Amino acid sequence: MPDLPILPGSTVVVRDARSIYNGYKGFVQRLSGSQAAVLFEGGNWDKLVTIPLKTLEQA
Repeated sequence: MPDLPILPGSTVVVRDARSIYNGYKGFVQRLSGSQAAVLFEGGNWDKLVTIPLKTLEQA
């Protein structure tokens, strides 16, 4: 199956050993150029972080 494009609403996992978010699963909120705004939710916190698309993979 070919890789599907990452679009708003996609569930993604961060794959960047240099990022503190490596391995975190989140939801793409919006795209801008080569960046994605990813929403991470966990317990009593939510965080919206801009991450390069090349470090994301669909979950």
